[in-house]
Amino acid sequence: QVQLVESGGGLVEAGGSLRLSCTASGGTFSSYMLGWFRQAPGKEREFVAAISWSAMTKDYRDSVKGRFTIYRDNGKNTVYLQMNALKPEDTAVYYCAARSIRSGWNPKGPYEYWGQGTQVTVSS
Repeated sequence: QVQLVESGGGLVEAGGSLRLSCTASGGTFSSYMLGWFRQAPGKEREFVAAISWSAMTKDYRDSVKGRFTIYRDNGKNTVYLQMNALKPEDTAVYYCAARSIRSGWNPKGPYEYWGQGTQVTVSS
């Protein structure tokens, strides 16, 4: 079993930046591709970004390209989401997720493990 714990959320003004972190335990971190998803009130959860086990491959939803960067540190069992130029529409609960590399590269999932989420609120 893999446990994922997100941190780094908060309240920020439009145009500001936040860095989310997700630390894993209970598994071999490099055996998983990782993803970030978000869910705004009243909306379905949506894909934000994903990264392969080696960090050689990344994928982003169109609306965050050029503003968000996903990266990982396998030595620290942590995946990050650097979010710049934040907009009010980025407001959501952000979740990280892990998918075994044996399941193949599929950024949108399904993912086997999920964190509890961290709230990001962007004020206008």
